[in-house]
Amino acid sequence: MSSSRDAAALLSERACKDRDSGAALALLERSIELRHRRIALIRYLHAQYLDAPLEARHHDYVKTIAARLSVEALMRIAAAARARFEV
Repeated sequence: MSSSRDAAALLSERACKDRDSGAALALLERSIELRHRRIALIRYLHAQYLDAPLEARHHDYVKTIAARLSVEALMRIAAAARARFEV
């Protein structure tokens, strides 16, 4: 695994297990940088759930992605995000 993936795995563990909002925000930033779509939406919802300090650019990024998806796709993404909260 690359060092970037290792770092993401550590951030994911902190965000999910430790409920670390800073780690959740860092994961969202990474997803935006890498132009992720689905995972960016999941990470946005997770960061929002953990009360991370989201900025207008975070909201704008996910609004653009969400506008291109069907209601069904958004529901599946929300369910995937919810599953992460329950870990």
